[in-house]
Amino acid sequence: MKKKILTLAAVVTLPFILLVMYLLASMASYSNTYDEIVSNMTVANNYNLNFKEEMDESLYKLVVGYVTLDTIETDKSLKNPYTLIDELRSEFTRLTAITTESESKLWLESLLRNIDTLEKRVDDIVDSISAGGRYNENIEKLDNNIYILTELIQDDIQYYIYYQTRYMDKVTDTLQDQIRRFMVVCSVLIGVLIIVVAVSAVMIVSGIIQPISQLNQATEKIAQGDFNARAQADSEDEVAELAVSFNKMAGSMQSLIDKVKEDERKMRKADLRLLQEQIQPHFLYNTLDTIVWLIESNEPDEAVTMVVTLSDFFREILSKGKEFISIKEEEKHISSYLQIQEMRYRDILEYDIQLDQVIYKYQILKLTLQPVVENALYHGIKYKRAKGCIHIHGEKEGDIIRLTVRDDGVGMDEEELEQLRQQIEKPCQETEKGFGLANVNERIHMYFGPEYGMKIQSQKGKGTTVEIVIPAILEAPVEKTGNDTAKVAEGGNSVNFDANKKIKSNPKQQNANKIIEGGRPQQEETGV
Repeated sequence: MKKKILTLAAVVTLPFILLVMYLLASMASYSNTYDEIVSNMTVANNYNLNFKEEMDESLYKLVVGYVTLDTIETDKSLKNPYTLIDELRSEFTRLTAITTESESKLWLESLLRNIDTLEKRVDDIVDSISAGGRYNENIEKLDNNIYILTELIQDDIQYYIYYQTRYMDKVTDTLQDQIRRFMVVCSVLIGVLIIVVAVSAVMIVSGIIQPISQLNQATEKIAQGDFNARAQADSEDEVAELAVSFNKMAGSMQSLIDKVKEDERKMRKADLRLLQEQIQPHFLYNTLDTIVWLIESNEPDEAVTMVVTLSDFFREILSKGKEFISIKEEEKHISSYLQIQEMRYRDILEYDIQLDQVIYKYQILKLTLQPVVENALYHGIKYKRAKGCIHIHGEKEGDIIRLTVRDDGVGMDEEELEQLRQQIEKPCQETEKGFGLANVNERIHMYFGPEYGMKIQSQKGKGTTVEIVIPAILEAPVEKTGNDTAKVAEGGNSVNFDANKKIKSNPKQQNANKIIEGGRPQQEETGV
């Protein structure tokens, strides 16, 4: 495109530049010729005014004996005749060499011959004066030779000036003719240039706009979902390069879209698997067994409490199919999960949830904390064979939210910790263990970026700390439809409970745990 624009500019400007250069050259030539003529005429005119008078006076005073050749230059009003002749010959010899006008040159040649004759006549007078006693003869030579020759020389100079003046007029006429021709040629050239520039501009602009138009059409097709559209550009310019890049981009977009769809399918599959992992048959069977034994042990309140808690747990897991929930909802979910587990593992489990209420309104990926808490319970607290505690903490730090799950369970040594760190950085489908943690970490990376995610610290015998960092993004407002309720039929009567009710431990729960421990054997569960 740059070459095309430069070509158009050259087509427009080059002829005018040539014309201007021609005009400037003509003007410079005229100026030089004019200055030369003026300079020559000035020299000639100076001698025309002074030479005859100075020569005649100097020779007359030599003849009458007023001065001699030796003393003539002492008189400031007189000049040596030979000096005058030499100066005149020198100047007009130079003018002859530089004069080109033929008539002027003829009169200069005549002038130089007369100067030679005058020099001879001056020699005769000087010789006669040297011989002495020839006053009348010398006066006659002045009248008949010197005065006539100086007058002829003066006439030659005047004719030279006359013809130089005519030559100056001729040069001026020539310049005016050149200017007139220049104006005519310039007018014709402007007309031709207008046509040439118009045609060239149409061709060049068309060569620029047409590929851009084709590229625009291809872009519109791409925007409409036709990823087979390609831009055609035969010009060898930036637009052609852009078209090539566009075609490469269009060619890769379909594969990228397919890859995104595949990644989304995998993520949906992973989410489904994670959901299935949370609704484990063992967990559900054991919880239902606990409820049955509570009822058989005549502990209906504890059984109802556990049913409501289980209902809350599954309600939060499903979350109406939403990918994101509020941190407050996530807290409800993890609270329900821990309440159920606390009723089952009363003798070994304590927990503490401390989430800053400031972060309640921010969103979090569903099932972010539950797999981490489950891992802490089954791989930390349970193997401790003594009472342990799970601490859950969360706060906002600038533009991020930091969530921490810490347990005082058995912990891990350096080798085990490093293996787990490597596992959670893999795609969750490729993990051999720690699927739940890898799933959480992968989803955080996918939705928020690689700068967010999970970090694990652990010490053998002291416990494990899992830190989750996510961006602080406010939850989109949703329309509330009222409180959810759960109904449990007991003795033909229905009892309503608020789904968001906080459940606290009570002495009867301890009895329920004793029943569980002393009743049917519970099925073994494994962490995520």
